[in-house]
Amino acid sequence: MCAPTLAAAAAALPPEGEQFAPWGGPAARMDADSGALEMRLLNEFQRDFPLLPEPYAAIAERLDVDEAWVHATLACALADGRVSRVGAVFRPGAIGVSTLAALAVPPEDLARAAATVSARAEVNHNYEREHRFNLWFVATAPNRPALDEALAAIARDTGHAPIALPLVADHWIDLGFDFVGSGAKIHTRARTGATVAGEKPELALTAADRRLVNVLEQGLPIVAAPYAAIAAEARVSEAYVLARLADWLRRGIIKRLGIVVRHRALGYTANAMCVWDVSDADADVLGAALAREPGVTLCYRRRRALPDWRYNLFCMLHGRDRPTVETRLAELATAYRLDRHPSAVLFSRRAFKQCGARYGHASVAAGTAALAAA
Repeated sequence: MCAPTLAAAAAALPPEGEQFAPWGGPAARMDADSGALEMRLLNEFQRDFPLLPEPYAAIAERLDVDEAWVHATLACALADGRVSRVGAVFRPGAIGVSTLAALAVPPEDLARAAATVSARAEVNHNYEREHRFNLWFVATAPNRPALDEALAAIARDTGHAPIALPLVADHWIDLGFDFVGSGAKIHTRARTGATVAGEKPELALTAADRRLVNVLEQGLPIVAAPYAAIAAEARVSEAYVLARLADWLRRGIIKRLGIVVRHRALGYTANAMCVWDVSDADADVLGAALAREPGVTLCYRRRRALPDWRYNLFCMLHGRDRPTVETRLAELATAYRLDRHPSAVLFSRRAFKQCGARYGHASVAAGTAALAAA
């Protein structure tokens, strides 16, 4: 039997002593009886996951619990959808190519089109949003021709041509959530400048690296020695896995290594994709400023798709409810005079698929089940 979810426990919290959290709502604070240890596990290990032969034992020692409790709690969170996986989040463009894309689908055809898109191995996120372009997805591939082929297949199979909005500059892409409102993750925003995406992967992978990436896409197994298990499946040594992960983290190829949570299952059901049409000369300055703001979980510049899509600056806000997100957006609009720029706000309605990017396309099933009802 799984323990009560963080979302349920947080919903029962009293209003007094509320603390501002990075997503703009009251922080989830729970006592020991309502899941404080589980909160610590899911909060503290979204990044900086131990690069040790027995990482779960190291986590158990830090939390002062049995390793078996760590295994059982993570297995439960994976099973009930609060956690997507334990693993690596690669920086966009580092080991493959990707794009955000959208379809304008008549409401009566949306379920069929969404299922068709979600069935593609190249697609890792697929959402319905409030807009004429109402089906939004992220597609990844090892190279540009493979990505173009996937988009063409989606157009053919759905009967609707997607607009493709490839990344130009990454100001902040993380989607880690701070459940205690401490601001602990803000220090990672201190880097200067944007990561500029190219037309081909930044890192040329060896055959062994490619096997490792393909196995990592499934996430770390919940076993005593997960890196050894990964190594055996990738036909490399455990030392090779640990050295590669350390090197990729140091170079920024991997943005973070740790627990990847699903925000909707943890109570953050409101998310808005806010977009503006900003001159290219000003977009990166504004994007860099927005990226440092509490409540901003994603911020980047993308290529326009004229005449259908004029917007180039994107900012994602997450919250427990729509008014919280709308309030935070209004604050940002005032602070940065965002109303000067043509804009749109696209709240999500349904999540059809959510999983890690699969550059090797090992599986199409992960992340799809039960999300349509989220």
